[in-house]
Amino acid sequence: MAKTVLIVDDDPTQRRLLQAVLEKQGHHAQCAEDGEAGLAAAKRGGIDVVMLDMIMPGMDGIETLEAIKAHSPELPVIVLTAHGGIETVVKAMRAGACDFFVKPASPERIAVSIRNALKVKDLSGEVTRLKKTKSGQLGFADMIAGAPAMRQVVRLGERAAKSNIPILITGESGVGKELVARSIAAASDRAGRPFVAVNCGAIPENLVESTLFGHEKGAFTGAVAKHLGKFQEADGGTLFLDEIGELPLDMQVKLLRALQEGEVDPVGGKRPVKVDVRIVSATNRDLAEQVKEGQFREDLFYRLNVFPIEVPSLSQRRADIPALVRHFIARFNAQEGKAVLDAAAETMDLLARHDWKGNVRQLENAVFRAVVLCDGDYLTPEDFPQISGLTPTLETAPKAPEGAAPAEPSAFADADADEGNGVDILDAGGHLRSLENIERDLIAFAIETYSGRMAEVARRLGVGRSTLYRKVREYDLDVDGYREAG
Repeated sequence: MAKTVLIVDDDPTQRRLLQAVLEKQGHHAQCAEDGEAGLAAAKRGGIDVVMLDMIMPGMDGIETLEAIKAHSPELPVIVLTAHGGIETVVKAMRAGACDFFVKPASPERIAVSIRNALKVKDLSGEVTRLKKTKSGQLGFADMIAGAPAMRQVVRLGERAAKSNIPILITGESGVGKELVARSIAAASDRAGRPFVAVNCGAIPENLVESTLFGHEKGAFTGAVAKHLGKFQEADGGTLFLDEIGELPLDMQVKLLRALQEGEVDPVGGKRPVKVDVRIVSATNRDLAEQVKEGQFREDLFYRLNVFPIEVPSLSQRRADIPALVRHFIARFNAQEGKAVLDAAAETMDLLARHDWKGNVRQLENAVFRAVVLCDGDYLTPEDFPQISGLTPTLETAPKAPEGAAPAEPSAFADADADEGNGVDILDAGGHLRSLENIERDLIAFAIETYSGRMAEVARRLGVGRSTLYRKVREYDLDVDGYREAG
């Protein structure tokens, strides 16, 4: 999906020129003729970057910039000016602009500015997400929940958050049960207080009691200091017991007492300790079936399963996949210093149709790998070889044995070579040309065909852009001439 750039300029000629440049670069352009219209468009949403003229009648550039930043602090704004006065630029940057350039600017300068602005947006979004996670403010508004099945989860979670009712979150592994638990905590009156997550299946059996309820110094071998335990750490806040079905039976008895009495008995302690915690538990198992098999206490099950919420698998919310993919691209762009714009249309279709057995966690890891390996502007099916079966390398035909029949044209050869409008693989004497010469001609042909758009050339040839630029330098090929011609 192309990025949407809002052009705010009172000069219709400048708007048309910028729109043409942006659309040629693959972006979608929206135009506003003054500051008021630009601010209204920014408030409607759906804008990725704003290009804002400084000198306009009525609401000028600085006023518009300040109003946009007040409404959407994370929206990157690039300021345009017909005069390179340092005072104007400094004032704009202090007001929140991420970049500036003097009109008229070259297409290359505009492309770099847009790319840098998107990087800033990704970084800002990731910083905000991390701050919200740390402060316990990551809530339902931050969740990607457009699919009907997820909207039901949000509705139930918002209702449950208004009370201290025990909640049991169920769903397959990787669906995001902890995110739902954190959102419930953020929407409750305990928001901002401790949120302590415990994976009951990851604690060694002999340390479960000490981990949950704490221990006194000297209570057992290795207890060199007092340990509070997860219940006391979460006092006043929320305790999230993940994979509750993995808890040993003897610990289930003690957990039930803690829930009923509101107090815990630290190992080696002389008296119980009062605790005030909101319990949210989660499991990917069928606890009712475990109760029948005697693997989970029935009284504890009824104590936990007061308000059940089932999180759907990713196959039940395929409508959310595009938004999830873009969210992960933005996050990993920020983490890895990449600048991937989006997933190509055919890639998004591939991901939306795939059966994600590992749910959102598997999708997240697949996008992470693809972003790290991607050399272009858009994720392609080749960036997901485990799904598409494609690899991003160019295949060349092996050298035919002496006396063997001529091989089929390699991947370097153009399908229309025999018609004279592609790349010849035979020289004037009818013999195969060297691979190096064919490669040089093919790259030159691709540069001309795609008007010097190197990201598209790299994608069509199936090579990374760094490799492509190295080949361009080696073969001393012209790129700028075709950009101008295109």
